[in-house]
Amino acid sequence: MNKYKKLALSIFFDAIGYISFLIPGIGEITDVVWAPASAWLMTKLYKGKTGKIAAAISFIEEVMPGIDVIPTFTLMWLYTYIFKGKETIIDI
Repeated sequence: MNKYKKLALSIFFDAIGYISFLIPGIGEITDVVWAPASAWLMTKLYKGKTGKIAAAISFIEEVMPGIDVIPTFTLMWLYTYIFKGKETIIDI
């Protein structure tokens, strides 16, 4: 899949996670449904060990009240396509 298509999907999935803020009181109930769905989607969008770790983080982030504002899918895209390949060289 094209990396920009993944970015669009990541932003879309993060937006779905934000829907719970639109419905006060009921929003936390929707998180109970969205948390496992977001974890599953994360494993499908990002393969391998990092995808599984991101899925666990996404699940925890969605079920914990108040911290589901973190754009987990978009952060995973940034990690995968921007930060992961770069080597950090530190001169001492």
